[in-house]
Amino acid sequence: MSIAPTDLDPDDLDPRDLGAADLDPGDGPAPTPGAGRSRSARTRAARSPRAALAWGACGAVATVLAWWAFTAVGGPGSPMLAALSPWRVPGALASLLSTGVLLQDLVTSTVRLLAGLAIAALLGIPAGALIGLHRPTRWAAAGPVQFVRMISPLSWAPVAVALLGVGSAPVVFLVAAAAIWPILLGTASAVGSIDQRYVAVAHTLGARRREILRTVVVPSVRPAVLQSVRLALGIAWVVLVPAEMLGVTSGLGYEILNARDRLAYDEMLVVILVIGALGAAIDALARLLLTPRRG
Repeated sequence: MSIAPTDLDPDDLDPRDLGAADLDPGDGPAPTPGAGRSRSARTRAARSPRAALAWGACGAVATVLAWWAFTAVGGPGSPMLAALSPWRVPGALASLLSTGVLLQDLVTSTVRLLAGLAIAALLGIPAGALIGLHRPTRWAAAGPVQFVRMISPLSWAPVAVALLGVGSAPVVFLVAAAAIWPILLGTASAVGSIDQRYVAVAHTLGARRREILRTVVVPSVRPAVLQSVRLALGIAWVVLVPAEMLGVTSGLGYEILNARDRLAYDEMLVVILVIGALGAAIDALARLLLTPRRG
């Protein structure tokens, strides 16, 4: 299969499939200050990080106060709400850390997440590149891809357990099934949006297929592919927790069920908070590692 300019038609692909809503405006290039920018404007810009920190702290305090008020009002009539009080979190966290089960489950869930994401990337990037480069493949795959990607990944759970048995394998399969579509569609959209003039110039200079891929296609699509991997990471993390509630005896999802069965609602809350904190940390790390550097 040769790469011709006519194979790269951005009109055949919908860039919205990439999930542009996930893009962070803060990831964009900083505006260039105008020559006539006043000193007061520069002062306000310098103070904006401190203002953001102050408002962020206020938001965190307000959230904790609202959480405490909710449990304080409903706690006397509900033992479960009383156990979910923010003041119970430090003791429950210390209990989970002392047994070592929380750190073990955290490592197990992270390994499953990375394994599923790696499988999704290994399958999704080449498939997306093929769909974006080759028009007949794009036409043939459009219907099946749009149909299968709308099926909830968790609906494959009985099939995964029947084929792969219980344990980590079905969980990794479900994570990969959720993460592959953002990567595949993001790659296909990026490849299909390559400026055809670059490919034409490469053909004119006598470049071969591998040279075009290395010098034109890969540099052009790398930013969009990295962003699609970051989007897939967030989706995979959301799917991982319920997937770990299906026939496994380890992981953060399993630990939620285990704490519920023991009526240890304060420990269940701690696990939920750890899931949120770890997810935010993973996304921040992904933004740091997967955002292309400028300059």
